[in-house]
Amino acid sequence: MASEMFSMQPIGYVRSPYQNRSAVPRGLGAKHDAEGVLEILPEFERGLMDIEGFSHLFVIWVFDRSEGCDLMATPPSDNRQHGVFATRSPMRPNPIGLTVVELLRRDGPRLHVRGIDMLEGTPILDLKPYLSSIAPAALRRGWLAEAEARSGK
Repeated sequence: MASEMFSMQPIGYVRSPYQNRSAVPRGLGAKHDAEGVLEILPEFERGLMDIEGFSHLFVIWVFDRSEGCDLMATPPSDNRQHGVFATRSPMRPNPIGLTVVELLRRDGPRLHVRGIDMLEGTPILDLKPYLSSIAPAALRRGWLAEAEARSGK
């Protein structure tokens, strides 16, 4: 398969209480309940029509302050290495982030949300309604469940 380059543009930017990476809660038991705003650029506001009917959204964004890639990562929730694709590490081949947020309200091009784990000014690539047909009992948490069991959390 031929290697292709992709070009993307932000549809908006995150307004977040977090100015630097160290402020974002990480590790076992981390609560992501910070509120923020997803500011959508005027030319994309029309695409928000009917989004108010959804309680939660997937936010696809860019780790724009991450440098380099490492295929192995030691997450803060475990003392063992794991493949980067089994973690939420920002050091990825393609610096793409994915977060589920709760939509609190819409104010024109501004979506007020809870669950922010991105930094102030993070570029947003896309939004999608959170939909899942997977029953919670069928979900597996992989190495994270094992790390939680070891730590007693």
